Amino acid sequence: MLDFASVRNKQMTIAQLASTLTPADLPGLTDEMIDTMLGLIAGCTDADVAFVPDDPEAHDAFADDPSEGSLAWTLGHVIVHTTASAEESAALAAELARGVAHHGRSRSEVPWQTVTSIEQCRERLEESRRMRHASLQMWPDAPRLDNTYQPSENIEPINAVNRFIRGLSHDNGHLAQIAEIVRQAKAVRA
Repeated sequence: MLDFASVRNKQMTIAQLASTLTPADLPGLTDEMIDTMLGLIAGCTDADVAFVPDDPEAHDAFADDPSEGSLAWTLGHVIVHTTASAEESAALAAELARGVAHHGRSRSEVPWQTVTSIEQCRERLEESRRMRHASLQMWPDAPRLDNTYQPSENIEPINAVNRFIRGLSHDNGHLAQIAEIVRQAKAVRA
């Protein structure tokens, strides 16, 4: 699995990390991430999915409903959120690889309130794996890795590989949160 610690610690940029990868690396990295998340939730029950953890630092500045901005996220919520973000990155990466100019976001998220069982979490993760792999099948044999966009002055230009691994980075950023929710839920069950 990619080590994003050096990016988070500002020892390396995500563009530098992406420059060490080829498009052929992306399916395996996707599988490693999905398998890691499936491993984290392996022993969970339906009750764990809806369990509301203790999270005093909960803050979602982008919540659709402002009243939900300080809610602690359930396991189901984290799973649908992180998969939606990675799928968005995968979709945008496919467009960049095909030479399409960046045009903004491409996001769709399953309503977290509808994910109430551990089987739904597993299905969502497997569906996300399938969708990410499918997006990689849209890349041409010679992807346009020179096709970039720069969302702000302080961010290096983003190409297709960089855009794709930003989704994996986002997933990676939620692994500890998933593990903590599972830990708390299991402690309550014990």
